Amino acid sequence: MSMRKTAAILTRVLWALFIVQALASPFVDLPYDYWVGWLPALAAVAIRIALNRTEERRTTGTAPAAHDAVEVDPPVAGTWSALNSPADKVPSHGTHYLGQTYAIDIVAESETSPRPPFAPLWPIVRRNGDFPAFGAPLLAVADATVVHAEDRQRDHLSRNSLPALPYFLLVEGLFRSLGGPRHIIGNHIVLDLGDGTYAMYAHLRRGSLRVRPGDRVAAGQPIAHCGNSGNSTEPHLHFQLMDGPDPRTARGIPFTWRGVGVPAGGETFTVGAGAYSA
Repeated sequence: MSMRKTAAILTRVLWALFIVQALASPFVDLPYDYWVGWLPALAAVAIRIALNRTEERRTTGTAPAAHDAVEVDPPVAGTWSALNSPADKVPSHGTHYLGQTYAIDIVAESETSPRPPFAPLWPIVRRNGDFPAFGAPLLAVADATVVHAEDRQRDHLSRNSLPALPYFLLVEGLFRSLGGPRHIIGNHIVLDLGDGTYAMYAHLRRGSLRVRPGDRVAAGQPIAHCGNSGNSTEPHLHFQLMDGPDPRTARGIPFTWRGVGVPAGGETFTVGAGAYSA
């Protein structure tokens, strides 16, 4: 059994022990001081922190081997703007962890319903429907096989204000880190494009999946909707290519979108609707 699986099982056992004794304490006179009852929970947190740091060290220390950019179709249609782009810096998100070396974040733009700007004070949070990216269809970037797909995590309110940012970074970020990569990535899909290349779409909308693991998809086929799940300040798409299906162990691969290239941060681009029909 791998260290990760062993640690995960031990963590669940410790949390279960903590919950059971917490529920039983009003009815049973436990033979130790009250603070000792927190030890299983503290041990579970310590194990998760140690596991996260171990996994991060495996992929953060060195950059991926040199790799030619893989050309794929854009994962969206319409008008979008790029954020945290590998056109500006590598690694684009400040880390190689979770295969993010060449990842990009993009947000939808709309003339009729403009994307709300970052708020200095008010409103502290906004509803996801205020952002044109929320619910936008996401498209397969190539003919591929779905190897992973999940959409059960909730879409939280935006964090794009000065008062909400410390909460997002210091509180919410800590708990998501303790929950592991799945809670950072949020709802996501991984596609096997062939030749050792995998595409990951992160922060999908809850309940929006249109495919399941094992499905074959065609380039341009709608596969899910853009959301605001996981470690996200506002509805957007986090897209990346990797050399494996598991972001915890995969290395990033550079991409270029056919007809678009790699948009730099702040650059707006427009993609036609395409010709795919289900």
